[in-house]
Amino acid sequence: MAKKDIESRTLALAGMFQTAELVQQISQKGLFNQTPFDASFHSLLQLDADSVVDVYGGVERLKTGLSILIQQLGGEKKNMEVMQYVLGMIFLERKLIKQPKMIEKIQEGIQTAKIEIEEHSINSPEILHDLAIIYTETISKFDYRIKINGDKYFLENQNYVDKIRVLLLAGIRSTVLWQQKGGRKWQFIFSRQKTVRTAYELLKNIPANDG
Repeated sequence: MAKKDIESRTLALAGMFQTAELVQQISQKGLFNQTPFDASFHSLLQLDADSVVDVYGGVERLKTGLSILIQQLGGEKKNMEVMQYVLGMIFLERKLIKQPKMIEKIQEGIQTAKIEIEEHSINSPEILHDLAIIYTETISKFDYRIKINGDKYFLENQNYVDKIRVLLLAGIRSTVLWQQKGGRKWQFIFSRQKTVRTAYELLKNIPANDG
């Protein structure tokens, strides 16, 4: 497989880990780093990007995701909750891919949100809520749901719940991209070292003041 293909697959996987990490941060603490959140949000709106890098707006905007990927696949101390969120995204993506009408509904909802962004700021509560509703009316209809663990205060607050749902939608968008680039669940075991090495290289080439 060409180096570019491996890098593209690794970046998409980093996108998945980035959203999973942010979901955990928001659900447990209500706090998150705005830069990776913006990158994940940006990826959700890019339905016709020319490259994987363009989907996220730059490799540097996946710095968090690349770091978490390395920790999860290459480190000794793993965050099992984050891994469960990623595995849940993979499971839901496999269900979604068999539902073309649902995919069409999601794409139409995102296109509508892109038009509304011209009238509101990109991170306005209205836009986030509209995108969260897309998740509720599509992905949430499956019999399997990703169980989010966290503080009751944040899980019952609509603003935080909207952010979590938008991130899960973005995570599944990254999963679709990962699958398109040849990503498979068995690679977590048999191609783990190659993926971690690629993530290290990508992370090393990000300037220290970026991300």
